[in-house]
Amino acid sequence: MRTRSQTRNRNRRQQQQTLPVVVEPCILQEPIPGPTIVAMADRTMEELLRAPTEGYGEAIVLPEINADHFEIKTNLLQLVQANPFHGLENENPHAHINSFKRITSTLRFRNVPNDVIKLMMFPYSLEGAAKTWYEKEPPNSILTWDDLVTKFVNQFFPPSKTTHLKNKISRFSQEFDESFSEAWERFKGMLRSCPHHGFSELTQVDTFYNGLTENEQDSLNSAAGGNLLSKTTREALNIIENKSKVRYSRNKTNASKVNSRENVSKTDERIDKLADQLLTLVEIVSKKVVTPAPVKAVEENCVTCGGAHAWYNCPATDNNQNVCATTGTYNQQAPPN
Repeated sequence: MRTRSQTRNRNRRQQQQTLPVVVEPCILQEPIPGPTIVAMADRTMEELLRAPTEGYGEAIVLPEINADHFEIKTNLLQLVQANPFHGLENENPHAHINSFKRITSTLRFRNVPNDVIKLMMFPYSLEGAAKTWYEKEPPNSILTWDDLVTKFVNQFFPPSKTTHLKNKISRFSQEFDESFSEAWERFKGMLRSCPHHGFSELTQVDTFYNGLTENEQDSLNSAAGGNLLSKTTREALNIIENKSKVRYSRNKTNASKVNSRENVSKTDERIDKLADQLLTLVEIVSKKVVTPAPVKAVEENCVTCGGAHAWYNCPATDNNQNVCATTGTYNQQAPPN
């Protein structure tokens, strides 16, 4: 006895056999042209041993220029090469980008965007480690000027350096014998060294004010008319800038103190050198001077009778001073008058 499922499967197979088979016509397409592949057997040994040349492309992709008679002058290239970036630790890539943009902004060509000029000339501004970095970039990986700036800054200004500079700004403190104007200039230099620090003007004023000495804070409050916090951020910055332009006599006093300390330190060094020279001379002299050996006392011994007295006191000679021994031990003491 057949089940319902078996009957259903049998009917499905019969329907599939009765359906007509439609065959679509085969359309022949022309082959897509591709690179000509030369068989290994058709190449010479010289060609097979030759180094490959694929993959040696520029990292920067220059867009097509439609201008006529476009040419970069040699003097401009020399100006760019005169201020190269080497990739050293003390170099700032942001400062190099700004300097490079100022130089290239002097060029104006019709139908030539300025970004194209910057892309063409930027590799000429690199030397040393920076040039090595650019040469190792993958071919056709830089399409725009923004791409180039992003890769360049991330390579030579990593996030760790940004964190270090931001912490240094936050811990700002006026140094010993540093004037107000010197402290302000140093603080602005720290801000310029990290253009993307993210500190607002309010934070900058607060950080600089808290880093000053108490005397400088009181002087700044006096310049603000009693309290710097009663001013707006822009007014506070103007007060600080105007105060930094005033040269106090204290700066000269501090400079004289520093110079006097330097002179004292130099004098102390000279004294120490002279003392060392004197000690050396004393040691040399002490080595050359020979201490005389102690003289043994001469015992009195009479050459006439052998008694323990001088020969001129000998009772046997009756103080006869004409007696003199030619040999033996005698006292060299002169006879009494």
